[in-house]
Amino acid sequence: MITDEPVILNLKNVGLSDEQFYQLCQINEDWKLEQTAQRELIIMPPVGGISGNIEADLNGFVWLWNRQSKLGKVFSSSTIFSLPNGGKRSPDVAWIANERWAALSTEEQEKFAQICPDFVIELRSRTDSLSQLQDKMQEYLDSGLQLGWLIDPQNQTVAIYRQNQTVEIVSLPTTLLGENVLPEFTLELPVFSS
Repeated sequence: MITDEPVILNLKNVGLSDEQFYQLCQINEDWKLEQTAQRELIIMPPVGGISGNIEADLNGFVWLWNRQSKLGKVFSSSTIFSLPNGGKRSPDVAWIANERWAALSTEEQEKFAQICPDFVIELRSRTDSLSQLQDKMQEYLDSGLQLGWLIDPQNQTVAIYRQNQTVEIVSLPTTLLGENVLPEFTLELPVFSS
């Protein structure tokens, strides 16, 4: 059964290992699964056409910048990262610097890499809870994220997350900069139609 709302299962006392979570995802390949640092299993609904199109554009912009700069690796929303805090998260767009990615073995790269991206974008779709996405962004920060953008078309805002700084909220339309994480990367964001 496909639902419009995420389904959250409490697994605190189950003790699901990294390998068990990996196997669970492999045998349920039609489902998008994540696990929070608090050991909750999240079964997320698929996104609609509008969110899917915006997500593809965002990934394309980061991919094109990276193709020119050759500074790292870009990952889609299908990629799960095993974070140091125990969360297993899948950002809509992720980027990792080459030297950090190269430090992982091929086996580690093949599975759910035990690394936090340097940069992520999360796009709030109509089914996403803003507070759950804010918690997810905080998980990334707690795990070593350098820069993250939470784009919220419903409220026409972007929350900018940086290490050891207060979250900055900017209104759309805006121009976002990759700062020292994605040097010379800029992203023009319009006002999104509802």
